[in-house]
Amino acid sequence: MYKLKEILITMQGNERKPTTPRAKRILRPVRGASFDVKGFCRNYQLVRPDLTRLTGYSQRAVDKWAGGDEPGPAAKKQLRELGRLFDALAELMEDDYVGEWLKTPNNAFDGSTPIQVIERGEGDRIWQMIFRLETGAPA
Repeated sequence: MYKLKEILITMQGNERKPTTPRAKRILRPVRGASFDVKGFCRNYQLVRPDLTRLTGYSQRAVDKWAGGDEPGPAAKKQLRELGRLFDALAELMEDDYVGEWLKTPNNAFDGSTPIQVIERGEGDRIWQMIFRLETGAPA
């Protein structure tokens, strides 16, 4: 497990000390319930503009979801996928570091921040990184 943490720190391209992975926190809604924007942002140390960038939806839409409005089917699907990604990242680092990590330039992504990678539609690169870290597969 220490090797995994060491690789993660190296891929992050900063000097932050590794943290111990915690159990998954499932923030995705139970079938039929709405996505908990406030809880999701609080848990992963995000602000709503971050969620706007990650989803591609407007600030107004994100604010409505935070106020209790139900996202549409396409938004629900995207939020569910985002929740799965964040759950996987939380297996590799502390939940409250995920938001900071997303905004930190990363050598594994050619100096882009992970949030920029997601905005460009290249989220698969983050999933590949997660796979490599979990399995020890070479980069």
